[in-house]
Amino acid sequence: MSTSKLPPLTSSELANLWMTYQEKTMILRFLEYFLEDKRDYKELFELYYSRSLKSVAQIKEIFENEGAVIPIGFTKDDVNVGVPKLYDHMFEVMYIRLMSQIETGLFALHSTMSYREDIRNFFVEATAEAQDIYNQSTQVLLETGVIAKTPYVSMPKEVHFVHAQNYIGGLSWFSEKRSLNTIEVSLIQHAVDTNLVGMQLMIGFAQVANNKEAQQHFVRGMKLSKKIETELGDILRHSYIEPPATHAGKATNSTVPPFSDKLMMYNTSLLSTFGLGSNALGGAFSLRSDLPLKMLQLAKDIYSLAKEGGKVMIQNGWLEEPPQIEDRNQLTKK
Repeated sequence: MSTSKLPPLTSSELANLWMTYQEKTMILRFLEYFLEDKRDYKELFELYYSRSLKSVAQIKEIFENEGAVIPIGFTKDDVNVGVPKLYDHMFEVMYIRLMSQIETGLFALHSTMSYREDIRNFFVEATAEAQDIYNQSTQVLLETGVIAKTPYVSMPKEVHFVHAQNYIGGLSWFSEKRSLNTIEVSLIQHAVDTNLVGMQLMIGFAQVANNKEAQQHFVRGMKLSKKIETELGDILRHSYIEPPATHAGKATNSTVPPFSDKLMMYNTSLLSTFGLGSNALGGAFSLRSDLPLKMLQLAKDIYSLAKEGGKVMIQNGWLEEPPQIEDRNQLTKK
């Protein structure tokens, strides 16, 4: 029974808090593993951990006040601290950069779907905290020379308008494609960058997975990340732009699992969802007609991977069910 004096949670507020609880409890398990042997940038990881711990506690309190059951999410049973390192130390910084990037977008969206003032404030604060972790991790990677920036271009000196219809062309094999504009470059390079990180994550997951179906899923995710990086990289190369590359952020040769298969499958599902959103954004803002088509083809592959992952999670009892709307058809049966 609810003990809250505030208006009841709406369905969107309940859903977004529930999803945040899942994601934050997953992040806590990763950070516990990272912090076990963390010397470099320990303060950054501890800051991320303390903030995530606070968010989980806040959601628990809200659910308890509303008389709602506390989700299971991910617990100490989903992490094995003290096992050999699965990734090099710079990958761990790249990982939290990617996850804080995802969080920034998710929490900003969640804040626009909230009505109660305390819930709005929760997501606004969570967004700001995720942005701060993203900024700090990005600065670390820039200072160590691990990540590549998007290319520099000459600054525009005049304003131009598009008059030729072939500006949006690109599907014909017999016509020369125009060079990419800066919007298209930024979106393509962002997708390449995130898939380089995702590929290394999948390599590590595939090495340590215990469940055969989960391992096969991670191998497929590894290959898909490589395919996306290669095909989008070729589009950049056609405009004489070298895709981003890094000498660090690699999986080690360890085969000892630091995480449960359940946790790794959830993380893969989260990245697939993020990839679908990124592809949709890239396609929507690209004016050269071949680019949305390429993004659509890759999105179909990502969706297929996500659907397959859902089946694996259901078969193994790893998929925690989100809060449900009342089934009125069932309730009105005589």
